[in-house]
Amino acid sequence: MPAYVIGEAEILHPERMQPYSVAVAKAVALHGGKYLARGSVPETLEGTDGHKFLLIEFPDRQTARNWFASPEYQAAKQLRLGNSNLRLLLIDG
Repeated sequence: MPAYVIGEAEILHPERMQPYSVAVAKAVALHGGKYLARGSVPETLEGTDGHKFLLIEFPDRQTARNWFASPEYQAAKQLRLGNSNLRLLLIDG
C-alpha cells in the first residue's frame, strides 16, 4: 500500500534553501519516492492560512521510514536547519 509524507514548511530564509531542495530531491528519488506536490501554497478553504506544503508518495510506509532515517536525508536536513521550520507526517494511502 502506498504511503505519503505530507510536509508543512515555514520558510525563514528562502535564499538559503536551494542546496537543501536539491539534496532532498535526490534523497527522495534514491529511496523510491515521488513528489506529487512540492512548495505549493494552498488555497485555504477552511481554517487559518498555512505555509508551503509538500506531498511525497513512497511505495509503502517502511520505504518512507527508510528515506527519513537515511544518511542522504539526514545530510540534506542539516542544510535546512535554521532556514525553515518543517513538520512531516506519514500516512497510509
